[in-house]
Amino acid sequence: MKINCAYNELRDTINLTPHPKNPNTHNSKQIELLAKIIDYQGWRNPIVVSTLSGFIVSGHGRLMAAEMLGLDQVPIDLQEFQNEADELAHLVADNKVAELSQIDRSSLADIIGELDTGDFELDLTGFSLPDVEELMTATVPEDPELETTSRSKCCPKCGYVLE
Repeated sequence: MKINCAYNELRDTINLTPHPKNPNTHNSKQIELLAKIIDYQGWRNPIVVSTLSGFIVSGHGRLMAAEMLGLDQVPIDLQEFQNEADELAHLVADNKVAELSQIDRSSLADIIGELDTGDFELDLTGFSLPDVEELMTATVPEDPELETTSRSKCCPKCGYVLE
C-alpha cells in the first residue's frame, strides 16, 4: 500500500483501539468509498492516536476501510494531548469542523468537469454519480446584482444589457 502522508510509525491494525467515546458512526457505503479511495490514492491521512490514552482520536473510518482492504498495518500519527478534555474535544471537532464548510458549487462543477474525461472514476471525489449529474445539470442561481427585463438582464450600476 502506498503511503503519501507524514506519519510516526506503521502499526498493526489489530493493535489499534477505537475511542470508546467516539460519537461518529460510519455506514458501509462510506467505508466502501473510503476503501476505494485509499486503494486508488494510497494513504493521504494517517490515523491519529493519542499518546495520553492510546485510543484513536481521528481516523476510525480509515481503520475500518483498511480492515475492509485486508491491510495488516496502517500509518499512524501519535499526538500528545494535555488532558482528557483536549483529547475528547479533538475527537468531536475532527468531523464537526469539516461539516461547517460550504462548497462553491460553481468551482466544484468546474473541477468535476475537468475530471470528467472518461478515464477517471468520478466517485473517487467522494460524490456519487447521481450527485455529480445533479451538480452538472443544475442551473446557476441568478446574480442578485442583475435585473431581469424580459429575457435580458440589465446591470443596475452600468446599464449593460446581457441578452
